[in-house]
Amino acid sequence: MPEFSVVGGGVAGLVTARRLAASGAAVTLFEASDRLGGTVARHEVAGITLDAGAESFAIRGGAVDALLTELGMAGDIVAPAPGPAWLQPAAGDAVPLPATALLGIPSDPLADDVVRVVGREAAERAVALDAAPVIAVPPTLGALVRERLGSDVLDRLVAPVVHGVHSQHPDDVPVARAHPGLTDAVIAAGSLCGAVARLRAAAPPGSAVAGIRGGIHRLVPTLAEDLVNLGGDIRLGTRIDDLEALGGTVIVAGPGIAAPAGPGRRIDLVTLVVEQDELDAAPRGSGMLVAQGAPVGARALTHATAKWAWLREAAAGRHVLRLSYDATPVEPVASARADAETMLGVRLPAVVGTAVVSWTRPAPTAPPAGLAVVGETVAGSGLAGIVAHAERTAAQLLAR
Repeated sequence: MPEFSVVGGGVAGLVTARRLAASGAAVTLFEASDRLGGTVARHEVAGITLDAGAESFAIRGGAVDALLTELGMAGDIVAPAPGPAWLQPAAGDAVPLPATALLGIPSDPLADDVVRVVGREAAERAVALDAAPVIAVPPTLGALVRERLGSDVLDRLVAPVVHGVHSQHPDDVPVARAHPGLTDAVIAAGSLCGAVARLRAAAPPGSAVAGIRGGIHRLVPTLAEDLVNLGGDIRLGTRIDDLEALGGTVIVAGPGIAAPAGPGRRIDLVTLVVEQDELDAAPRGSGMLVAQGAPVGARALTHATAKWAWLREAAAGRHVLRLSYDATPVEPVASARADAETMLGVRLPAVVGTAVVSWTRPAPTAPPAGLAVVGETVAGSGLAGIVAHAERTAAQLLAR
């Protein structure tokens, strides 16, 4: 019987360990802290159980959907409320994000909802730039958009969306990580806007993301229970300093274990539970992204009770707002309240619950040769990529 040791009990470690155990292998998972899940966690705010980290997953590729189906959670997969997210521009009033865009990249720069954000001059320049022949596709999303559509489209439209998804500027996001099919689509279409149109046409109808009724955090105990039922051994509060001392094949599922960790990206999440009837109409849809230079410190706001029907029921007339920050405000709750009022255009006199959670997104690292590594350092951010990479890694290990 093959033996595996998985070091790190986040979602990537749990998925890898479960897949290995399902094959009949002997699997031991080690987690240094006293809980599993990493940044996929829960907390209670004003008596409501909420996600303290990710609250949705991309449906792209189907990896998370397939995993939830295996775990018997298919019936708990929920779609967000329909309708566009909004953008808080650097100047002027908030506007809905363009309807026919991919990561903020428009399929038609001259569409009214695009011109409303970037301006007519920038839109016309984007059309002219994208008409040039495609010689090569730059390695990063920022370089690609800047080359094909111009800096104004990048800064005013694409950067806020990409930052909301990846917590990074497009200049730091490889094209392949932003969308695995984008490079080939640009070459085939001969333009970036044409590529976006093709990819959107090929995408399944409906939202690009989904959630879990009750919260994404429910995935963690379900994975752990299934791993144990398959014969896996979970050891909490067990720090591993010497990988070579472990038995069998070792899989590293945590940053800084296989190699020194580079500087990560700190993210602060401030959650507000408020009472305000004016929010019943969801004046900014399910949430907002923020352009650089806007008069607020938050990088994004999610009106969670407008986004998820199950949460709206659980909140019983109250509203849940989640605001994310790159730099910790001196007074996080007061800053979040002021930012939310500015972004939503509504006063918030009754804040009945608050929470502040901080975590660090690890920097990408190159794993040492011969060592299996899973998780965000190699798969990028987002459950879709992390789960898919963990499943592929487990399959490759079993094939050996």
